[in-house]
Amino acid sequence: MTASEPEEGRRAEPEGERSAPPAGLPETGGGWRDNNTGLTRAYLLAQRAARALVRVVHTNWRRSLHLRVISTTLVLSLLVMAGLGYVLISEVRGGLLEAKTEAAVNDHRAGLKYALLELRENEVGDRNRLLNNIASELTSRSGDTGLYSVFILPSVSDELGWATGEGDVPPRLVEQVRQSEVLDQQYHTYTRIDMDDGSVEPALVVGAQLTHAYELYYIFPLQHEQEILDLVQGTVALVAILLVILLGLIAFTVTRLVVTPVRSAAQSAERLASGDLTERMTVHGEDDLARLAMSFNDMAGNLQEKIQELEELSKLQRQFVSDVSHELRTPLTTIRMAGDLLFDDREELDTSHRRSVELLQSQVERFEELLSDLLEISRHDAGAATLGTEPTDIRDAVMKAVGDAEQIAERRGIKVILRLPAEPCVAEFDTRRINRILRNLVVNAIEHSEGRDVVVAAAGDRDAIAVAVRDYGVGLKEGEEHLCFDRFWRADYSRVRTTGGTGLGLSIAKEDAALHGGWLQAWGMPGQGSQFRLSLPRRSGAELRGSPLPLVPPEIALGRNFTSLGDKDGAHGVPETRSPERERPGVDEEEAL
Repeated sequence: MTASEPEEGRRAEPEGERSAPPAGLPETGGGWRDNNTGLTRAYLLAQRAARALVRVVHTNWRRSLHLRVISTTLVLSLLVMAGLGYVLISEVRGGLLEAKTEAAVNDHRAGLKYALLELRENEVGDRNRLLNNIASELTSRSGDTGLYSVFILPSVSDELGWATGEGDVPPRLVEQVRQSEVLDQQYHTYTRIDMDDGSVEPALVVGAQLTHAYELYYIFPLQHEQEILDLVQGTVALVAILLVILLGLIAFTVTRLVVTPVRSAAQSAERLASGDLTERMTVHGEDDLARLAMSFNDMAGNLQEKIQELEELSKLQRQFVSDVSHELRTPLTTIRMAGDLLFDDREELDTSHRRSVELLQSQVERFEELLSDLLEISRHDAGAATLGTEPTDIRDAVMKAVGDAEQIAERRGIKVILRLPAEPCVAEFDTRRINRILRNLVVNAIEHSEGRDVVVAAAGDRDAIAVAVRDYGVGLKEGEEHLCFDRFWRADYSRVRTTGGTGLGLSIAKEDAALHGGWLQAWGMPGQGSQFRLSLPRRSGAELRGSPLPLVPPEIALGRNFTSLGDKDGAHGVPETRSPERERPGVDEEEAL
């Protein structure tokens, strides 16, 4: 009933029969809404608690061997005890009923003989009185405890019956007895009898034909057998519970004896893996676990010795590389001075000598680069590399790297296309090291572009900046995207380095990127070119969680195969694409060098 109805209408509505508000309409009093909201909150809280409980149990189950062993032992113990208890109770029940049935049939047979004998000796007397006396006599034979009740039922409708106890004879047994063709053929069945106090007790009924006009039935209460069976069931249940608890305690103790050393070994292994080479396990006894501890200690000792040997060897190698690089500086400077003099006067030499001087000059330059790279690698290996970070626009670094590679690109007839954001992308990084990384990536892309154009893209978001260098050359085979950062690794050993590469550039670039807390990653496919992506956090020391640029080029990720830019075969070129999730406003700046 809405609020717009008259007050009399609300008064006339019977108390306690107020209907709930229709769906979508709030009740004016707010009680129904509050109740519904409370139930919903309670349901949501219960659901969250159940999910949290399931997560906790699942986590502990996966992580705890102790819990799995104890739980499995308890479950298997319960199943075994349930099976054994069922078999035991079934055997006891069968034995009790079989003994009771045999005794009941014997008692009924004796009563049947007595009744037949009495009927034969008193054929001319009062039959009703005789049957009453027979029923009373048979009942008195059951004793003071009332072991059974006697029923004499008529087979014809005009006769009377006699009953000396409680209960009813089941109709199915009466029909079975009446259909019998043998007078003394006995039948029995189980039933339940209603007592005067309202309780129901199980009973066994045995019956047979007394004469063609009467039937004799004995009803034996099974209360005593039921009490025995209840006692057995209770005893079995109690024993099963105690046994399961004992088995759980045994499993807990045994598992703890095994799991504790294993956990200790796991903790020792974790500390050993974290760098604590002095970690050792405590050895107790001479059993298998003690042998495990001794083997672990031997392994840790041998590992410590090997690591120390490797550290010493690594120190010697780093020192050797550093010493050799420094020692080569002096003769290299002398050679460079002599080479410069010859190179300046090369026009006065004949053709063969001029070519030799030019070759000497280029190889001396490569030698200088190799020594510089070796010194830089030795600094990284020794952990002596440091950063001099300052806020810098990544676009300036890209422009400088492309400018340094301008002459190489012009000699090869390659255009370097820039796709830079319109807004500044400022981040804190070491300008010298980042310029070296970008210059190395651009030069490598030009070397492997197979005459096609190179695309350099930059982007930034709130937490990171990135630069991607894309070429459309031979690409990388599967697995080479990781090998390309190894020292002195070459994608094609049949290729000759003509631009002064030393084989250490990408390795140094990887170390420089890691020093900034950034990523240097590669992607490539045979015939589709390759792309190298440098990702850096905007703030020095911040954790890098993502990159503004995709590692896989968008046209490849979308399953489209475009012909590369500047293809000499007359292709249409690669359309400019941008990752949708990183798209930013503004017009990209494109410059062809």
